[in-house]
Amino acid sequence: MACEAVPFFRAAALPIADKSPHHKVLYQVWNVTSAVHGLNMALSIFRQGPSMTIEIRPATPSDAPQILAFITELADFEKARHEVIANVTDIERSLFGEGATAHGLICLRDGVPIGFAVFFFSYSTWLGSNCLYLEDLYITPEQRGGGAGKTLLRHLAKIACDNDCGRFEWSVLDWNTPAIEFYKSLGAQPQEEWVRYRMDGKVLREFAEG
Repeated sequence: MACEAVPFFRAAALPIADKSPHHKVLYQVWNVTSAVHGLNMALSIFRQGPSMTIEIRPATPSDAPQILAFITELADFEKARHEVIANVTDIERSLFGEGATAHGLICLRDGVPIGFAVFFFSYSTWLGSNCLYLEDLYITPEQRGGGAGKTLLRHLAKIACDNDCGRFEWSVLDWNTPAIEFYKSLGAQPQEEWVRYRMDGKVLREFAEG
């Protein structure tokens, strides 16, 4: 995600399993409606030319290879490509299979895929409402600077509003200063008092087995 100096989000991706060993800071938008208004203002500064049409649509199973390619590009940026073990079959199953709980979006410019987002719905006991968690948002480098990232983020904020979500949350690497400043400019606030914990792989299996 970017200004668009900030071309991607690592949605905190508490965002779905974190793919980087680096510390991520959780951001959240409590007032989603205000966030949409702020994004509208930002977008008015970066209007697209008439020949550069941005389209956002739900991802389909045929998008799985492209989604995996974008995931790999993002992992390269986060210096964590070695942690990507997913294959196309995994993407097809986890995003489009029966019982899938995560959702994908494809961002296109003039009909060509230039980025994607993956999100899921969480829940807040304090609010008594659903929340939207953004796992990944990515725009390919050569397509940054034209407002695609902000447009995709705004689309997600609308999804949150349409589903009565009380929060819209994501994570960002703590060294990604341009992204952090951009998020703050939209009204998102870091949740620095919270520390995320994780179990995976052998530790997860051994704990589950008692």
